[in-house]
Amino acid sequence: MRRWEQYFTPQSLEEAIFLLDKYKGAGKIIGGGTDLIPQFRDNKEESKYLVDVTQIPEMKEISLLEDSFVIGGAVTHAQLAGSQDVYNYAQVLAEATVCVGSPQIRNMGTISGNIVNAQPAADGAIALTALDAQVHITSADGEKVVPITELYRGVGKSKVDSTIEVISKIEFKKIDKVQNVSSAFERLASRKALALPMVNVAVCLKTTGGQFDWARIAIGPVAQMPFRPFLIEDELRGMPTDEESIRIIAEEVSQLVQPRSSKLRGSADYRKEMVKVLVGRALMKAIARLGSEPY
Repeated sequence: MRRWEQYFTPQSLEEAIFLLDKYKGAGKIIGGGTDLIPQFRDNKEESKYLVDVTQIPEMKEISLLEDSFVIGGAVTHAQLAGSQDVYNYAQVLAEATVCVGSPQIRNMGTISGNIVNAQPAADGAIALTALDAQVHITSADGEKVVPITELYRGVGKSKVDSTIEVISKIEFKKIDKVQNVSSAFERLASRKALALPMVNVAVCLKTTGGQFDWARIAIGPVAQMPFRPFLIEDELRGMPTDEESIRIIAEEVSQLVQPRSSKLRGSADYRKEMVKVLVGRALMKAIARLGSEPY
């Protein structure tokens, strides 16, 4: 196992950025360490200096604003899964984060780590993709705001450079049933706990008068990153929220995805069929939460 030389616990975002800038690529951000420490153990990662951001107060906060959420980059999965505000106004994220790993992993692992690790099946990142989250990234050059869909280069390859950048916070519009907006998460795994998903699906949608105003659908792992079927989402606008429409949309999505056959996750044909099932199930669940059954 490769060792680091120094471990820092800055008390502010400014201090964390100062340390990264000081060590010019030899340092690296660490949050819960649930991904990074195993990478050190397996000699897949090496850094002389680790900069732990979990002691920075504003990065541990969940803030419900008038029409949006702001989540600090060091917020854990357990915090999100246990937050009543998140359950009430971003239920898809609460449902997704409660599925992550074990209680120990959820207590340590951070939501920004779920993004930076860049795995296409990461439950929290799938939910944030459906929420159309905007990610605030801070470096010595200042702050930039990037849609979560633009942060992936491939499996395990993030565009966020943790040797010079920090995900300081994540922002998205709250899901408000009063405005006919709803969400849902579905997941298929070989067992209910401590298993990677064969397929996971997150949806957010808005309806008016029995029709879809819009819907966002995020699916994993069926591509090299969390997958959004944008063309099908556009097609869905104005369709009735009935069983036939949902069946058509779910079928079209399943034909669009290209999962690989895997000993761990099942055959490609099986997973395409499960995409159809879970997309349909998630859409129906989200609509039912608005108080009107889809059939």
